[in-house]
Amino acid sequence: MNLKSHFFLDNRQRSGILLLVLILVASWGVYFLITPDTSYKSEALTNEELQVFEARIDSLRRIKLAASQPKIFPFNPNFITDYKGYTLGMSLAEIDKLLRFREKDQWINSAEDFQNVTGVSDSLLQTISPYFKFPEWVTNSKPKASKFSFASAEEKPKSDLNKADFASFTQIEGLDEAIAKRVLSYRKRLGGFLEDNQLYDIYGISKSQVYAIKDRFTVQSKPEIKLIDVNSANASDLSTVPFITFEIARDIIDYRVLHEGINNLDELLKIDGISAYKLERIKLYLSSNQN
Repeated sequence: MNLKSHFFLDNRQRSGILLLVLILVASWGVYFLITPDTSYKSEALTNEELQVFEARIDSLRRIKLAASQPKIFPFNPNFITDYKGYTLGMSLAEIDKLLRFREKDQWINSAEDFQNVTGVSDSLLQTISPYFKFPEWVTNSKPKASKFSFASAEEKPKSDLNKADFASFTQIEGLDEAIAKRVLSYRKRLGGFLEDNQLYDIYGISKSQVYAIKDRFTVQSKPEIKLIDVNSANASDLSTVPFITFEIARDIIDYRVLHEGINNLDELLKIDGISAYKLERIKLYLSSNQN
């Protein structure tokens, strides 16, 4: 049997075989491209599994949110600063009420007092009141002991703030030489303090340092000053008043001319740059002949 003759092909036959092979290869390629991989099985999540997955995501979000919130430590609400009040969620008006209350040397001794003074909501009070930390004599007060302590505090004499010298200020705990110099410099600039709360206007002084000074000193001898008539003073005279710059003085004069006089000093709140806090200081040096 001659096997060689079976493998002898002419050009047409070889071309046909080659074409057949190409068709088979192309068919296999298409098959593998369009046929999904059965080794990978995609299973749709059930509603129960989806809810569990969403719950886990929500839990992680809450953990992240809790970690980003500032941690609250026990604190005395009498010494809340502007920034502290902001981080606690208090509004500017509520913080201002607290600061004005403390400027009068009055104290908050309970969560109820805090809400009455500031007007915070019940929900906010419930959140922050567990962190209130009052002195021992407030939380464990005894009638006899507290009466004695208040009597002692009232009987303790205070010195004149306008006569205190550098040595007197540096003896106060928590008051360094730099602040003592600023107190003396500001007092000289004013010609003397008219009220204790003007200490808050000193640059760089903290509320705790003001409280420490006020515990030992108070204004006893007020300087003699002549009130400036807001309806007749020029810009130069007005600008000598604390918190009134020359630009604000010009605005006051413009307002005065436009409204044909200022009937009440509270109208100055309408002037840009004069806040309620500044107006309390300005009133010490101004008057209105319309009053």
